Amino acid sequence: MTGRTILNAAAPDGLRIYAVGDIHGRADLLARLGDLVAADLRRGDYDEALTIFLGDYVDRGLDSRGVVERLRLADFPTPIITLRGNHEDAMLRYLDDPAMLDQFAAFGGLTTLASYGVDPGREMRNGGAPAVLAAFLAHFPRAHRDFLEKTEYSAEFGDYFFCHAGVRPHVPLERQDPQDLIWIRYEFLNYRGAFGKVVVHGHTPHAHVENLENRINLDTHAFKSGRLTAVVLEGEGRRFIDTAG
Repeated sequence: MTGRTILNAAAPDGLRIYAVGDIHGRADLLARLGDLVAADLRRGDYDEALTIFLGDYVDRGLDSRGVVERLRLADFPTPIITLRGNHEDAMLRYLDDPAMLDQFAAFGGLTTLASYGVDPGREMRNGGAPAVLAAFLAHFPRAHRDFLEKTEYSAEFGDYFFCHAGVRPHVPLERQDPQDLIWIRYEFLNYRGAFGKVVVHGHTPHAHVENLENRINLDTHAFKSGRLTAVVLEGEGRRFIDTAG
């Protein structure tokens, strides 16, 4: 529920949380961030560590398949939680409906198709949109679909609420619409009040992290900028690591 802003938001005692912004097919940056997290784990004292990925693993960058495979295998220095972004949602819809090809392509899905070995131009010439989807389904591992279908819409730890896009103001966190959690933008971004917890999100790219009292935006346009960013939450502390250095 809404209320006062949490000025000294804290993670649970003994837990170090890494939260990671939008990856968008940059498997190279995911690997680099994994190395940075592994190095960071050697800092300080804590009981356990956890990484929360905020969604948008696919599209735009050149290796969506590599990103999905690594996250599916939980190949990361800590245990992970993988949340769903609007791009995963659109991809799952496309898997069931060839008419969604135009939207999927507009989201940057042609690079996703290519990462799975599909030539959409050739398939379009051979049989139109149904042929593109048929080729994709033939190359798309069932394990990858299972992974995407099991992604969560949100997570909560301590004074922090994690989701892909944001939350609708004045709606209690436990009653948020999943579609808002992966799609909302300006109603959330323009709100200056409290959400009940500090919302950690991505979805809307910025050149730098937005580290605000009521929310933290970690989408630093990784696929284009080369900067994949994570916030480290520990006690009342917040610090940031990224792949641009």
